[in-house]
Amino acid sequence: MDKIWMKNWPTGVSKELTYRLGKKPLHEYVRENARQTPNKIAYIFYGKEVTWQELDDQADRLAQFLVSQGIQKGDRMGLYMQNCPQYVISHYAVQKIGAIVCPLNPMYKEAELEYLINEIGARGVIAAQELSPMIINLRDKAPTLELIITTNYADYLPPTPTLPLPSELKLEKSIPEQTYDFQKIISDYESLTNHEQIDIDDVALMVFTSGTTGRPKGAMLTYENALFKTAASVHVNGVRGDDRWLAVMPLCHIAGMVMGVNIPVYSNTPCVLLTRFEPETVISAIEQYQVSVWHSIAPMNAGLLNVPGIKERNLSSLRKNLATSFGTPVTAELAEQWKQVTGGCQMYEAAYGLSETHTCDTFMPPDRVKFGSCGIPVYETDLRIVDLDTGEGLPPGKHGEIVIKNPGVFKGYWNRPDATKETLREGWVYTGDIGHISEDGFLYFNGRVKEMIKCSGYSVFPEDVEALMMDHPAIAQVAVIGVPDEVRGESVKAVIVPNKDYVENVTEDDIIEWAKQKMAAYKYPRYVEFRESLPATSAGKVLRRLLKEPSNQ
Repeated sequence: MDKIWMKNWPTGVSKELTYRLGKKPLHEYVRENARQTPNKIAYIFYGKEVTWQELDDQADRLAQFLVSQGIQKGDRMGLYMQNCPQYVISHYAVQKIGAIVCPLNPMYKEAELEYLINEIGARGVIAAQELSPMIINLRDKAPTLELIITTNYADYLPPTPTLPLPSELKLEKSIPEQTYDFQKIISDYESLTNHEQIDIDDVALMVFTSGTTGRPKGAMLTYENALFKTAASVHVNGVRGDDRWLAVMPLCHIAGMVMGVNIPVYSNTPCVLLTRFEPETVISAIEQYQVSVWHSIAPMNAGLLNVPGIKERNLSSLRKNLATSFGTPVTAELAEQWKQVTGGCQMYEAAYGLSETHTCDTFMPPDRVKFGSCGIPVYETDLRIVDLDTGEGLPPGKHGEIVIKNPGVFKGYWNRPDATKETLREGWVYTGDIGHISEDGFLYFNGRVKEMIKCSGYSVFPEDVEALMMDHPAIAQVAVIGVPDEVRGESVKAVIVPNKDYVENVTEDDIIEWAKQKMAAYKYPRYVEFRESLPATSAGKVLRRLLKEPSNQ
């Protein structure tokens, strides 16, 4: 397919990507920001201001500590925290020594962590205080885990916070004996002295994804992947040097990472960092800090529109709102309501993308917004729609699998050559998503080939939930599917064949309550159905698609 989308390239945006400080890893952008603008604010955390000089210096000190503990280039380091300055410092400290950042969702429970840490052979984890005990409990179950660093969020709060604090920021400091204190490391260690030789094609990041099928795997992303997607997002979205960002989306997610960890660094613009979405806090942050750019999910905007007195609040500093459809779609009506409340802020779909491509494969031309679409491809991107059966390219208007090639494409899955071969073919990522390209070059997402479930914007992998649920003694077999949910987009439903000894002794509510304690809040089943058997092929593979038929929901 010819690049028909180029006729919609936004006016005033160069068609060629030029990097602001050249083609080098983003941690070198941190260092250059610190050299050129040492006292400029990088991050604001409930009133605490962290300058570029402080960010770079503290990342260097943490990097020096990691080296002293034997962490080397290529080692995997988990980051297990809510949004906080410590997360950003840790991210760049790990990458400064050539080690690999492995984000761990702070919603994960112990059983999930055990699988993930062992899957990638993590050498260490930097964890928030309230989460650290779960990592400590895994010492005997994770042979590669040698180093645990604990941090208290309040170490990076000002004496008088400027915004309401969530509960996790009010914890009295307590660092377990078996772990190192993040703050003490920053205080006691000198800056990094011997800088590791790093190639921009080295793996810098490993994010967990199902790929086409299966339990989560580590998708290996490089320094160049991160630089390219960050720079592309900055330039196509017209980010300005005087912008101020608001980061509410989890930094452990690839989209939240691009918007909250990478873009402020690349563009040398301040970012207001919040641990979670709380409507009043978000409104106050925009007002106090004159936030001009925000990446949200549509339910956040819908929620703010329902806050009493929202029309009297001053959100006029917002000029651009990149929003993602999760549960609530980004519609022309929602965008117009947001524009009215903010006094003119433009809101539209942020992008299409996936972990394997470092997300942000498309963007919405602000002068040609098409609601319902994902926009057009970014720089240096080839995007095709292929027939599901033949693999042949399809013309505009025809539905098929979305396949993508650009400098953001990952190197493969960690220690999973078969899965890599299935997804990555001659530089093209076969996304497992169904879509079509319109006659004028806009991408539309229509569904998923793979059976991944999207709950409130989070990716839930059926095999992962099934593996966790099989720890329950009452379960002989289980199959997990997604069912429609007006609020969450989809919710997880578990179809269970009970062990015969439990048939009369376990209820649906018993299973749901048990699962609630064992896995992240977005992941545990909201619905349970007991059956005598599950539909399966002659080889024994469960046919989840039959469970999704209307009569079975």
